[in-house]
Amino acid sequence: MDWSRYNNFKEVEFRCSHCNASGMKPEFMERLQILREAYGKPMRITSGYRCPKHPIEARKATPGAHASGLAADIAVVGADAHQLLRLAFAQGFTGIGVQQKGEGRFIHLDTMTGPIRPNVWSY
Repeated sequence: MDWSRYNNFKEVEFRCSHCNASGMKPEFMERLQILREAYGKPMRITSGYRCPKHPIEARKATPGAHASGLAADIAVVGADAHQLLRLAFAQGFTGIGVQQKGEGRFIHLDTMTGPIRPNVWSY
């Protein structure tokens, strides 16, 4: 994948924290880059690609959007979280998870599709 196409992101931000693999899909990164440009502020990625053996993915019956290279978690709080959510809906992200309580606040964004999955959820 040509990471130079994503001016506001670096491959290292998205590497699996378990095995250091890089598995992000270009179609997701293109949408994320468009979102970043609309947002106009830095976006700190707290989780990008996760290999199927990553502890979080290994607990699941089927690896999820992160293991498919179609998801990222972004550290964001308060009014910035609200702004990012509005823009994410406008950009057509199909999965949006919101963790806005306690420590480690973030927004999960993905572009997975499928008949049985929530479009918006909270943690």
